[in-house]
Amino acid sequence: MSFITTITGRKLFIPAGHRAVVYSDGTEPRVLDPGTHRIPGDATVQVVSIRERILSLAPQEITTAEAATIRVSAAAMVRVINPVRFIERAESPDSVVYLAVQVALRDAIAGLAVEELLSRSTRAIDLSDVRAAAVEAGASVGLEVRDVVVKDLIVPHELRSAALELLTAKTRGEARLAEARAETAALRALANAGRMLDASPALAQLRMVQAAPYGTKIVIGLGETAAVVAD
Repeated sequence: MSFITTITGRKLFIPAGHRAVVYSDGTEPRVLDPGTHRIPGDATVQVVSIRERILSLAPQEITTAEAATIRVSAAAMVRVINPVRFIERAESPDSVVYLAVQVALRDAIAGLAVEELLSRSTRAIDLSDVRAAAVEAGASVGLEVRDVVVKDLIVPHELRSAALELLTAKTRGEARLAEARAETAALRALANAGRMLDASPALAQLRMVQAAPYGTKIVIGLGETAAVVAD
């Protein structure tokens, strides 16, 4: 931000992380680096901080593609790169960037579905156009916009509850489908085994012997004879 500094005599001290813009006798303004400088007695000075700072956007209500209303808050990292432009171009340079981010963020979210926002949260929002709009707006007032991020994405409780119910129903349906597929596979295996046993009586007899508990006596008819098998 900028402010009018107090001048002692004709010397001006500029602290680190700041620049001074000096206006004198209607000439072009001069930008002074940190340090001690001599300036004309009739000069007007504005000192501007060039340190990086965070410009926070208050939560705003935005309507999604499904006409649902959500609340979104964002922040932009900015710093002054042109002190003269920062002072002269706008009454409130921060407001210029603020408005650009606000409008671009509305456009970015307007085409998104609630389900996508719930599943991916802030990652669902493509901020490339938002950042581009912020950079362009910032450059017009002497600001460099380093980045724009979404801080919070607040979805109404009713939508979250409905999404949870939908997810629960979907999970139950998938579980029932998996169970039905398992039962079908088991029945298919039994049917195949039955066909094999019908086609091979000897195999059926062998399977019966394998399945019998220890000590069981089994009588197997072989034509007109009988065999007794004892485990």
